[in-house]
Amino acid sequence: MTDEVVTESVDASTWSELQTVFGAKGDASSCWCQWFKLSRADWDAATREQTEALLHAQVQDGSPGVIARIDGEPVGWAAVEPFSAYPALARSPITRRTEGDPDDVWAVTCFVVRPEYRKRGIARALLAGAVEHARERGATIVEGYPVDPEVRPSLSAAERYHGTVSLFGDGGFEVVRRPSATRAVMRRELRV
Repeated sequence: MTDEVVTESVDASTWSELQTVFGAKGDASSCWCQWFKLSRADWDAATREQTEALLHAQVQDGSPGVIARIDGEPVGWAAVEPFSAYPALARSPITRRTEGDPDDVWAVTCFVVRPEYRKRGIARALLAGAVEHARERGATIVEGYPVDPEVRPSLSAAERYHGTVSLFGDGGFEVVRRPSATRAVMRRELRV
């Protein structure tokens, strides 16, 4: 039997649930999905409290992603916003735009699933929720930048925060390029 995973866009009312998802230990509890939003110098200088406060402000200002629940319990999060909301994406050799890339894409940059809820299909539900979140806000193209454990099976759970190639492939995304052996740029066009 599988648990029913329900997703919804985050807002100010879901902040305490996001705090539960991000937790107090592990990579997510220090990043708070700010890696792609900050310059390297600002990232290096930021404290856990500062990155948490930044995500809190972003949630107050809009909806930078989706939350997943099982039986009302918050279990996961996916970040999805326009590519332009993530300045570090434009600087990375993996994710920066290349000739012919569309300008108006939305980007799914990371997934956080509480450790005790992993391997229950939560990332799949989060990706589907992220696509709907983007579509509802006018997106016509959504991208992801997943890792490929088929190429490197030793990837840790922490290294899979981008999602996996198979996850995005199952979600209707197609590989548009391979900037490295273990990473792909995957894209899905949305019907309006």
